[in-house]
Amino acid sequence: MSTKRDLVLYRALFNLSNTFLKIVIKNVESHGMTIDNFRILELLYSETENHTIQMLSEKLQIPSGSITYVVNRLMNLDYIEKTPYPTDKRASYVNLTTAGKNAIRKIIPEHVKFISSKMEEINEEEKQLLINLLNKLG
Repeated sequence: MSTKRDLVLYRALFNLSNTFLKIVIKNVESHGMTIDNFRILELLYSETENHTIQMLSEKLQIPSGSITYVVNRLMNLDYIEKTPYPTDKRASYVNLTTAGKNAIRKIIPEHVKFISSKMEEINEEEKQLLINLLNKLG
C-alpha cells in the first residue's frame, strides 16, 4: 500500500488540473467566449455524431440545469440550433449553425497552438502514456 505516494499523486493531479484550467479559461476568455460556451462549440465542431442536450451534459460533465442555460445562451447568439429528435419529441439534437462554425473555427487553431505549447515538454509517446493512465483513473 503506497498511501503517501497516492497523496502526492493526488496533490500533483489536483494542482495540475487547477493550474491548467485557469490558463485555459484565460485563453478562451481572451477570445470573448466563456469556457462552457467554448467546450460545447468545440465538442460539436470536433465530433461528427449528433448530440442531444443530455449527451452534451454527460460528455462535458455540465449539470443538466446549467447545460440548458448555456445551450439557450448559444442559441441566442445564433451559434447553435436544435432539431427535433426523430423518435422522442421531448428531446432534440443540438447542431452548430454557420455562425457557430465560424466562431469556433476562428479560435481552434490558436487554442490548439496554445495547448500544444503547454505540453511541449513531453513527447508523443509520453502523451499517449499519460492519456492511457489518466483514462485508467477516470
